[in-house]
Parts: sequence; structure tokens; C-alpha cells
Amino acid sequence: MSPTASAQVEPKQKSNQNQESILQSANPDKPQTGLGSRAFPDTHLPAESPERAALHANHCMSQGPSNSEGTGKVNLLKKVPALKDGDFTLAECTAILLYLSRKYNTPDHWYPSDIQKRARVDEYLSWHHANIRANAPKTMWIKVLIPLFTGQPLPSEKLQEVMDGLSTSLKQFEERFLQDKAFIIGSEISLADLVAIVELMQPVGVGCDIFEDRPRLMEWRRRVEDAVGKELFFQAHEMILNIKELSNIQIDPQLKEQLAPVLMKMLK
Repeated sequence: MSPTASAQVEPKQKSNQNQESILQSANPDKPQTGLGSRAFPDTHLPAESPERAALHANHCMSQGPSNSEGTGKVNLLKKVPALKDGDFTLAECTAILLYLSRKYNTPDHWYPSDIQKRARVDEYLSWHHANIRANAPKTMWIKVLIPLFTGQPLPSEKLQEVMDGLSTSLKQFEERFLQDKAFIIGSEISLADLVAIVELMQPVGVGCDIFEDRPRLMEWRRRVEDAVGKELFFQAHEMILNIKELSNIQIDPQLKEQLAPVLMKMLK
């Protein structure tokens, strides 16, 4: 499935610009997703397109603390992602994804109306947070973000500990969920696949290629790329795949002082 011909995504802001959250979009009638240092770019994708769902899924991946006053108004927990749709606000990645899929009446395969297929999506989303999500994002914290904010690299043993935990989760992912199917719940892509792939691309961005030597996992990734459209897939993961570039930016000392202990706590 190729990206729709009408897709035009607003240019992204540089990662070192505007350290405050921007919770405004070019179209005030569309839900706004607060993402820490920058806004979710408004798109001109058809509301029902899977490409829109893919973009929202990708930007929901970076859940974490935010000291922005704007983010606090949308999410009382002061974390991203946070969504504002008119007077309605919503927190938590999964809740935002499900809300968007229902509001925009996305194609049925994303969150099936069939009660058993939908239950399989829910099953994976419930498992995901305590397993894949519990380890995959930590590779970015360990290799890029914590050294950036603390000025000190973490011991290699810490990364190995995370990679061992991720390896166990990947084995369960392949054997329990993927099995011999094209996608997590069967022959069609769903929100479960989007949530999984966003998380699993994070180690890749910091040089930990978890798809290497895992042919079943690699084939699944290629099918997800094809279903979303390769151009959009890599556009949606651009920030993740270029995360190492953050090592070259200058961080405000006060911000470093505030966030360093928070980041270290996230690894516990």
C-alpha cells in the first residue's frame, strides 16, 4: 500500500528548536497531539487513511515527562503524548490511538469490529507495555539521552541487561503473537502492529539491530513497511532513526539539572 497521492506533511522542526511544547496545529479543527519539544505536524491525509493512523502511532511512542506548562494543561500528569480535540483532552498512547481510530472511522482492519479479532488487538496492547515497551525504549535512554543530559556514559552492562530483557520479549513476541501469520492478529495489519513496530525501531536508531538474525521478525517488519508505504514508514520513523544527532545539540543547563534525575529514574 503506497502513501496516498494527496499526502503532504508539514516540515518538521529541528530537534534543538523550541524546547517548550507546542500544542497548536495548522488546522484547529483537527485533534492536536502534544509531543514534548514539538507539535505533531498537521497532515492533509484523508481522515480514514491508514497513513494517518501510522503517523499518530509513531508520535505516540515517546511517552515521558514534560515540564511544559502547555503539556500540563492537556495532561495533568505532565507527560506526552497528550491529545487536545476541541475542549476534550486525552492522555495515554493506547487511549489516543483508539480514540482516533473511532473518530475517523478508519478501515476495519486497524481495530476490527469482529469481537474476537478486536480482543486479539487488545490482548497484544495489554502485553506490550510490560514487555516490549519495558525494554526497547531504554536503548535510546542508555545510548543517547541519558549521556546527553548527564554528560556521562552508562556502563555497558546496563545496555546488556536491557538487551537481554528485550531478547526474551522478542522470543515471546514471535512465538506467542506473530507465529506463522503475516501480522499480529492475522492476514491484515492492525493497531497492534503499529504499536509494536514503533517500539522496535528505537533500538535500531541507536545501532542495536534487533531484526538481524531474526528472519521471521524481519519479514514481519517488511510487511508492515509495505502495508503502511515505505516512504511514509521512514518519514514517520525519521526522528527515531536519526536520534544520535541529538548528541550534537546544546542543552540548557537548567533543563539538564531538572531532567537528569528523572531520566535515571526511568531506567529502574
